Amino acid sequence: MTGRRLARRVLPLLALVSLGGGRASLSPAELVRAEQVQQSLRCPICTGESIAESTNDISRAMRAEVERLVAEGRSEREIFEHFEARYGPFVLLDPPKEGANLVLWAGPLLALGLGGWWLWGILNRRQAKAETVTLSGDLEDPYLAQVQRDLAARQSGHTVTTRQKDQT
Repeated sequence: MTGRRLARRVLPLLALVSLGGGRASLSPAELVRAEQVQQSLRCPICTGESIAESTNDISRAMRAEVERLVAEGRSEREIFEHFEARYGPFVLLDPPKEGANLVLWAGPLLALGLGGWWLWGILNRRQAKAETVTLSGDLEDPYLAQVQRDLAARQSGHTVTTRQKDQT
């Protein structure tokens, strides 16, 4: 019975050690670097999810591969190139800002700038049009002209009576 009890206690511990065997060989700095790389690689099956977040078998295998490459001393660029050669440029969550990808990065900024310039032009045209209408309306309005004459007369000290208004 003691052998069975010992086996029941030792086998789960051996299973845990064997599952975490790949991580045990990495230093804390290498683990951090591996996790950063894993955050930058896209899961080929999941939509917009990194291999660090994904729980499927492919992502687990990719995480183990990243840890192995980090343990070998490969740089981040070399690891990205390794996965890009295997899965294509889609595997990179942050695609390089060059070539056709440059359009994807610069396009929204260019559209925002052009939209702001177009809106500024429309608002300036409306303002100029409103000022033109106001000025031409001021010159043609007889009531406004009469009010301006009355104000000018009042400021000069003359009072304007109703009879004087009717005579003009």
